[in-house]
Amino acid sequence: MHIKDAVGNDYGRPRDVTGENRYAFTSHADAAFDVCFENILQSKVGENQHMSRHVELDIDIGADAKDWSAIQAGERLKPTEAELRRVEEIMGEIVREMDYLREREYKLRDTNESTNERVKWFGIVTMMSLMGLGIWQVVYLRAYFRSKHLI
Repeated sequence: MHIKDAVGNDYGRPRDVTGENRYAFTSHADAAFDVCFENILQSKVGENQHMSRHVELDIDIGADAKDWSAIQAGERLKPTEAELRRVEEIMGEIVREMDYLREREYKLRDTNESTNERVKWFGIVTMMSLMGLGIWQVVYLRAYFRSKHLI
């Protein structure tokens, strides 16, 4: 197993992972993570043997990733106090996520308005160009037919 983020930081390469395991790490950057699994066959397997492996990956982030029973024991908190701290951290995460989404909405709205303005002016310039070209064609064809004495 190999854990790496999009920035290039390496978070671990545990070897010979068997059974149920739990790995915890604190990220250095707010980025996407890649978790790669490698399965190497160590010995020859007969034709009749069935090879299978079941891998279940459960990733917890933020307040859900903390071991609250260890925090409760380490800080000598009552169960209600530990639960309140957990809820407080979850609420903080929700507030930060809402702030992020609000900022993202502002940026997307500005981009949308800018794009609409550009499309409007492109349409106006295109219409004016087409009208100018049409008027020029009428004037040119009228002059051409008059020179040929068709009109």
